[in-house]
Amino acid sequence: MTLHNLLSGLDYECLQGSTDCPIRQIHSDSRALKAGDLFICISGFKQDGHDFIAAAMKAGVRAIVLETETTYHAAVGAPICRPPSPAENVSIIKVADSRHAMALIAANFYRHPARELKTIAITGTKGKTTTAYMIHAILTAAGYKVGLIGTIEVIIGARRIPAQNTTPESVLLQRYLREMADAGLDMVVMETASQGFKLHRTAGILFDIGIFTNLSPDHIGHGEHADFNEYLECKRMLFRQCRTGFVNKDDAYYEQIIAGHGCEMFTYGMGPSADLYALDMELYRGGGDLGVRFRLGGLMNFSLSVAMPGRYSVKNSLAALLCCHHFGVSEEIICRALMHIKVKGRVEMLNVSDDYTLLIDYAHNAMSLNSLLMSLREYGPERLVCLFGCGGNRDRARRHEMGLVGARRADLSIITSDNPRDEDPAAIIADIRAGSIAGGGAFVEIADRRAAIAYVLDTARPGDIIVLAGKGHEDYQEIKGKKYPMDEREIVEAWKKSTPTSS
Repeated sequence: MTLHNLLSGLDYECLQGSTDCPIRQIHSDSRALKAGDLFICISGFKQDGHDFIAAAMKAGVRAIVLETETTYHAAVGAPICRPPSPAENVSIIKVADSRHAMALIAANFYRHPARELKTIAITGTKGKTTTAYMIHAILTAAGYKVGLIGTIEVIIGARRIPAQNTTPESVLLQRYLREMADAGLDMVVMETASQGFKLHRTAGILFDIGIFTNLSPDHIGHGEHADFNEYLECKRMLFRQCRTGFVNKDDAYYEQIIAGHGCEMFTYGMGPSADLYALDMELYRGGGDLGVRFRLGGLMNFSLSVAMPGRYSVKNSLAALLCCHHFGVSEEIICRALMHIKVKGRVEMLNVSDDYTLLIDYAHNAMSLNSLLMSLREYGPERLVCLFGCGGNRDRARRHEMGLVGARRADLSIITSDNPRDEDPAAIIADIRAGSIAGGGAFVEIADRRAAIAYVLDTARPGDIIVLAGKGHEDYQEIKGKKYPMDEREIVEAWKKSTPTSS
């Protein structure tokens, strides 16, 4: 494909060379470059791609996209040829925003695969992953060939690829979409994080459906969002980038989210003012399992059960149901799929004992942990036991907040290690301890997470609800820059095998 074709739809200035040159591949990582490639200089949080122009030239790139031409002059020791000369070996393209340009170039390079699929995008502070898996399960049961791109993994047919980001960088995202289209998939459901919008990862895609779950202060700070207003603005970008929107009408920021939307809009919620709503909600518990039953009103009218606990599971279900209603999925298929739904690391129940409930969840900050524990408290456990830690190399204030929530919401907190990264686990636990003491709750400290899990299982009592919080779908523990295998499911299974009376 020629550079001219790749630049279709962009505002740019050709500073040197010709746009008629062929391009082999596109990259923003200078280490991956080969002769004939296009190098896109991205100004990142830790490194600036403009600093690697000399390395790109050495690799034999055919073209460079940049934001500041002075960096090229500094790298090669010569000014850019003016006026542009087709004879120059390297074409230099200047754009206002390299990330936005990269997204459009990637869409052109992979021949706009999103146009060959039905695309479903989900945004919100919480519930994106669960809602995505619900939609994937229901539509798959209905006979559609459905791909998934999200926090846990990318699913393309039988292939499952571990995810690095909730929303992949634009080049990788477009490559995944092309693979899905070429594999004959009908549609894709994907999580679209606020960072994905801020960094233009989804630019060039007009989604068929956009879904908003909820909004609360999160992801604010260095390397994320400057403030809550920026966070909100990035979330509502979805409804200027989709054909049809499904929105949680009960959310406190509903009006702000839909402001300026450019799509057909439908709502869901817990009352008849929404287009689809839930009635007669009932929590159920039995044999170590937790779930919720409710009746639908508005666009759909039937009763169903969801094999996931909590009121928020109802909201996630409503979002998924509204989406699947759009595709004409039957009541029977919906009920069967949600009755057996299971999402890795999202209130994921493990079959250990009929006497108590054990579940794993990704709650790794005070807000999500508070929501989880309040929801589980509604099931009336004899004891609510919560095992958790905090990640290293993060804001220390979060640790105190986590300790405070655990102390106030659980009957017993087991403070342990999460991903300490470059920090001393004991120092992290000390920060959590301060919050636990302030909250006045009972707690135990066991730094080794495996030993902590064994402790809660050894001391479990009939009627307990026990949650292993923080790791969720992760199957590793990061210590001193290295990831060590650690899957809580395997730890629990090993405990079961060593404790015959556990079943």
